[in-house]
Amino acid sequence: MSILVTGAAGFIGSKVCELLAKSGEDVVGIDNINNYYDVKVKKYRLDGLKKLKNIKFYKVDIEIKKDIEKILNEYKCKAIINLAARAGVRYSMENPFTYVSTNIMGTLNLLDIARENKIKKFILASTSSLYAGQKMPFVESLAVNTPISPYAASKKGAEAMCYSYHYLYGIDVSVLRYFTVYGPAGRPDMSVIRFIKWIDEEKPIELFGDGLQTRDFTYVEDIAIGTIKALKKVGFEVVNLGGNKPYKLSYMINLIEKNLNKLANYDYKPFCKADIVATWANIDKANKLLQWTPKVSLEQGIRKTVDWYLENKYWFKNVTL
Repeated sequence: MSILVTGAAGFIGSKVCELLAKSGEDVVGIDNINNYYDVKVKKYRLDGLKKLKNIKFYKVDIEIKKDIEKILNEYKCKAIINLAARAGVRYSMENPFTYVSTNIMGTLNLLDIARENKIKKFILASTSSLYAGQKMPFVESLAVNTPISPYAASKKGAEAMCYSYHYLYGIDVSVLRYFTVYGPAGRPDMSVIRFIKWIDEEKPIELFGDGLQTRDFTYVEDIAIGTIKALKKVGFEVVNLGGNKPYKLSYMINLIEKNLNKLANYDYKPFCKADIVATWANIDKANKLLQWTPKVSLEQGIRKTVDWYLENKYWFKNVTL
């Protein structure tokens, strides 16, 4: 039986597909390949996946239920890993309806397909953005009822829908709250890849705030490994996947400067009201429940990401940020 992975051309989704396939699993990947960010990056990831024999890919949107149903008429799946989402805090303020449509309605489509096809395992990718205003380090038991962006609110809605389908139909659900994922072939709308490209091209980096805000950066391969470990039977659980150590953005920028041997120039922007000032994951639950601990330090991860960028600069220079 196969595993259905949505968002297969995405940053995390493509890495999850790769690791699953290399472990011997049959993978059915779907993605609508939207243009929220430059599709050249998505096509690069897909080209890598096409080299693996046990992955089948379909251009399908999770908002169109009948198209997913056609695929499941052909493939029997034992689990759904839902990594398809509209991401980005600031963009969600401009297009909130899109976020609700994809992140809530799309998740509902997949949950209902799981019910109809008796697929017993469901993984939802959620976000650390839900913890706005809470005491750090963030633990999963905190009440996350104050989302400060439409993006976070849409993920809260998706989590709630997952619980209702677990309660009503016995679907086993792992909700994974990711913390600032970065790494090779990362999203060009996120700070690490953007800053690397801007610093290398000697262009000013857009910095929202003073750079003293902190993030719990987590390397993409660590996140993918944790996601796959979450396929185990848990009932219904919410689990943080994070680096367990917050760093100032200014420190991350310094690491990029050292690896590129270039200094950053700054274009300071006002701090966005929808952004969180600081994130820090308590990962005790991931340790105990999934036997998961992140392996790649920020210093190692930034070096790996800069190395990837330099190796792929010949085409990435044409990527629009």
